[in-house]
Amino acid sequence: MRPLENGRSVRAVNELPSEIVEHYRSTDEGARLTDAAGRLEFSRTQEIVRRHLPAESLRVLDIGGATGVHAAWLAADGHQVTLFDIVPEHVVAARRLAERTPGMTVSMADARALPVPDASFDAALLLGPLYHLTDRQDRLAALREAGRAVRAGGWIFVAAISRFASLFDGLAHGFLSDPEFRRMVDADLATGQHRNETDRLQWFTTAYFHHPEELRRECLDAGLGVREVVGVEGLAGWLPDLADRWDLPANRDVILHSARAVESEPALLGLSSHVIAVARTRGDVVDDE
Repeated sequence: MRPLENGRSVRAVNELPSEIVEHYRSTDEGARLTDAAGRLEFSRTQEIVRRHLPAESLRVLDIGGATGVHAAWLAADGHQVTLFDIVPEHVVAARRLAERTPGMTVSMADARALPVPDASFDAALLLGPLYHLTDRQDRLAALREAGRAVRAGGWIFVAAISRFASLFDGLAHGFLSDPEFRRMVDADLATGQHRNETDRLQWFTTAYFHHPEELRRECLDAGLGVREVVGVEGLAGWLPDLADRWDLPANRDVILHSARAVESEPALLGLSSHVIAVARTRGDVVDDE
């Protein structure tokens, strides 16, 4: 652990589990969201964030923003976006994007200890850090840091992977017949602790998978006021031919409609691969508890 000037301490960047770093070195996170089936997750995330952010230009903090795929459209919407990520390769790629994206700046930092003053932003996105913080106290630390950095009443959008994601992924893509994958799924369902001890990139890397209500509770325990928890993709996210269907505008409208129709249904939240908690910092807002 290394001490920080503000009194908090976090693991140094080079202490990030090596399998996570290697996973993101071997994959293109930006392309995952803008190519093929990832476009549903990307479009729905944009939709959920945009419907809550005020129309005026805001100071937005993109925590764990990877290669900048979300920061870029936020900057294009007129916001001033500061992106932090802990993976060196992500920071390099995001800085290249920032060179041609006015309103976007990029630095390396850990989500659990941000190098920013208190209440210096209007909104924050955590659309990845909670995936790989497998210890609850680390997740709470990241949520509290976002709350510290955002002014009273500001918006915070927190993404998590569903507890049931590997089960449905295995059913959709045929992995579940593999005994090793089934063992991994059983552990995911029992504990939320996802560990891929193989070299198969499709099986993801070290992560934590949330129950939707657990995400709400962690946000509340971190001092945030939760306005809603919504499913991102719905059943459509598991369609094997999603990428082909998405290419046709009429199909795309149906897919998006299906996701919106069940996004707030408590019994179906875990059906989505990803869930997003929409929260606000404590201030002049009413909290849902």
